[in-house]
Amino acid sequence: MIPLLSVVVPFYNVEPYITECLKSLAAQTLDDLEVILVDDGSVDGSRRVAEDFVARDERFVLIGQRNLGPGPARNQGIRQARGTYLAFADSDDVVPPEAYERLVGKLAETGSDMACGAVRRLVDGELEESILHEKVFRRPQLCTHITDKQVLIRDRTVWNKVYRRDFWERCGLRFPAGIYEDVPVAMQAHVLATSVDMVGEVVYHWRKREEGGTSITQRRSELPNLQERLAAIRAVRAFLDERAPELLDGFDALVLEKDTLFLFQALERCEEDPEPLLELGRAWQAELGPHVLATAPSLRRLELHLLGRGLVDELRTVREFRRGREDVTRVVPRGRRVANWYGDYPFFRDRRLRIPDEVFDARDELKLIARVDSCERAGAAYRLRGHVAIHRVDRKIPKVGLWLSDGRRRIPLETRRKGRYGVVAAIDPERLEGGGPWRLQVRAEMRGLVLKGWCRDGEANTAWRFSVPGWSRSGMDMPQ
Repeated sequence: MIPLLSVVVPFYNVEPYITECLKSLAAQTLDDLEVILVDDGSVDGSRRVAEDFVARDERFVLIGQRNLGPGPARNQGIRQARGTYLAFADSDDVVPPEAYERLVGKLAETGSDMACGAVRRLVDGELEESILHEKVFRRPQLCTHITDKQVLIRDRTVWNKVYRRDFWERCGLRFPAGIYEDVPVAMQAHVLATSVDMVGEVVYHWRKREEGGTSITQRRSELPNLQERLAAIRAVRAFLDERAPELLDGFDALVLEKDTLFLFQALERCEEDPEPLLELGRAWQAELGPHVLATAPSLRRLELHLLGRGLVDELRTVREFRRGREDVTRVVPRGRRVANWYGDYPFFRDRRLRIPDEVFDARDELKLIARVDSCERAGAAYRLRGHVAIHRVDRKIPKVGLWLSDGRRRIPLETRRKGRYGVVAAIDPERLEGGGPWRLQVRAEMRGLVLKGWCRDGEANTAWRFSVPGWSRSGMDMPQ
């Protein structure tokens, strides 16, 4: 009988973890599945564990090959797969019980080519947020596409998904050799899919290894590993340049945010000639679009500048500075008449290094923080109390203005300051007759910097609205 879902699990020397992985697959609430275990030449006890599961559960199948890597192992498993749907699991990870039922159920409902879901990291037996996926699945959506939902550029793993088998074959998807074989395939699948379903539930637990030396994650700062990562980045960029160039900036920004960390870590730990790593770093930067490099956060621009000049000791100093700042690094104004705003980082206007000021420029990173803490009746009026600050600026704002707007009228409010960031204003309901609901807008001015924005409800963290005779909260997101 043909199974509904085929799950391909390559494994290589994962004896401490494979039992938990296979137990999680055996416990799936979607039981109409087959699990194809591909032994990629293991020399520990992993194969014995796999054989035990095959003997106990007829849904498990075991095949083997010489050690060729996870990509060829997955391809081998796909050739054996019979299911209508296709999924992948890494042998050291865990799949929550209802994951495949949810993903397959969405595909059956919508007809999309692929369904994907949220991920948690499994660290020392506890679940934490996956930093790679943290911004992706906050707003689930069915029948979407990466060109419409560009946050999916961050969803570059293959194992938190279920694919239609005929979609996979129609597009000719195939894993390349190498240790970052999943990133190009994940991006190709997103672009080539007609539509994609995003579910908000967690469908995968991605383990951070506690022991053993063969994990790709553990060895990601080694030079050969970094070279393969760059090869994968180049493959993705070449594909996007041809099929979806509008996604290139988003992908490059993600590479700068996540992948370059491993290059910096390698340089920090390097005890030999750093030139091969520096050369690789320059090649890495040369691959990325100039717009993304120019608009990177100022602290990352400083790290990239030092990398490009081969200033390894200074780079290590900046990396140590970054780690030592548990709070957010300050942005400060410099200049008497016309002030600009710069990150308060090491080597600013260092006479020896002569790093250009624009490397430290952080004006575009400043954001207004405005919230309403309370709004209470006070006689015939309402007393509003709130908080206005600028993210990363640790000083009182000299000028703050508040007004209510319903889209047609703007009603300015008399505002008093209370403490460093507090504001108090009175609202006269008689001035608001014939309009509403009203939203509170803020204008903050400091040393040539002017920021405007809308207030949020400090308790509910949603849009703040005021309606006569009282005020109300709305679940609607504030425009940025």
